[in-house]
Amino acid sequence: MHTPWYWTSTSEPAPLAPLQGDADCDVGIVGGGLAGISAALHLAQRGYRVTVLEAQRIGWGASGRSGAQALPGVAASQQTLRALIGDADARRVWEMSVEALSLMRQQITAHHIDCDLIDGQIHAAIKPRQHRELIAWTEELRKNYGYTSVQMLDHTELREHIDSKRYLSGMLDTNAAHLQPLKYLRGLADAARSAGALIHEHTRATHYSRSAGQLLLHTAHGNLACRHILFAGNAWLGRTVPSLARRIMPVGTYIIATEPLDHALATSLLPKNTAITDINWVLDYFRRSSDHRLLFGGRVSYSGLDPLGTARATRQRMLRVFPQLAQARITHAWGGYVDITMNRAPDFGRLEPDVYYLQGFSGHGIALTGIAGLLAAEAIAGVSERFDVFTRIAHRPFPGGALLRRPLLVLAMLYFRLRDLL
Repeated sequence: MHTPWYWTSTSEPAPLAPLQGDADCDVGIVGGGLAGISAALHLAQRGYRVTVLEAQRIGWGASGRSGAQALPGVAASQQTLRALIGDADARRVWEMSVEALSLMRQQITAHHIDCDLIDGQIHAAIKPRQHRELIAWTEELRKNYGYTSVQMLDHTELREHIDSKRYLSGMLDTNAAHLQPLKYLRGLADAARSAGALIHEHTRATHYSRSAGQLLLHTAHGNLACRHILFAGNAWLGRTVPSLARRIMPVGTYIIATEPLDHALATSLLPKNTAITDINWVLDYFRRSSDHRLLFGGRVSYSGLDPLGTARATRQRMLRVFPQLAQARITHAWGGYVDITMNRAPDFGRLEPDVYYLQGFSGHGIALTGIAGLLAAEAIAGVSERFDVFTRIAHRPFPGGALLRRPLLVLAMLYFRLRDLL
């Protein structure tokens, strides 16, 4: 029940050997998710000797557990980005996020990755206030950013995409998409290995140091000497780099999968196989799988605990959208952590001139992680202009220190939960 459907819907590849003893490379990457593997692929294609250290299996973290909707933008609004880095850089972030979708499709095509890619995603409004927000958002994207793949759907038009009375209207993005994230990641990992990258699973990097001018990644059974390091462990990096851990908060999120539905029922729920996300703060998101299940997510735990009855509570949220699934059995229910930042903007930067990091995707990472890996590879190769747009976003540690930071966040989130009800 607690195993992600993604893991059971495809055969598991043979494990990759842990690092044993000492080794060296040009770039050591910590984290075998989409960001780290994307960087490994782009660096290996440039001729760098790359080694990835993954504490578990490839895709064990957020990249193999996510809602898997590939969207433009970042979790922070464009208005927030303009306040943080100005109009010009906010526009560059937007343009790179749109490029991320093109890059994702290019990689899938170039490396023949079978990952159930389906075009189309809708942000749905539940309340009149949200309907007005979507109208303003659509107009901003079309007029100010020239992003013409979005259009507003009224209630009647929306019902052509979703058989639910819960929603008033929606913003359709034909350039967004959804996919099977674990298949996508494994395809990228195969491509990275074919390009020459080494990947070691079950190899946790405990810390890094510098000795005689050389960077070292330390593990329980060996050390990896590097010219450059990239940390891409996100919420799962743990205590490896304490200074990074203070800048993000691991937030639990949960997804359920129904049993395979009758084909007619499955297609009636989402006739055009579009992915859906509402725009509540504590949002619901859902889509159809390739074998006609409904994958439904949305519960979050800012306390960091898995609440009792997660599957039951998430099922109740699903039934508010699709009461016609009252008899459908839930076969999979799983959770994981996403790494949020205080301002919900991604946190990319350098700890030292030759030590880079990518984190803080804040639940918006399927496409963005791919281009983040490309930007890190560009920066390591000496072309850092695009990477440095993101480094100019100011980030603050979560307040309260190790003991109080999470309780303070829980209190702050109560406001937004109440706002969803208004």
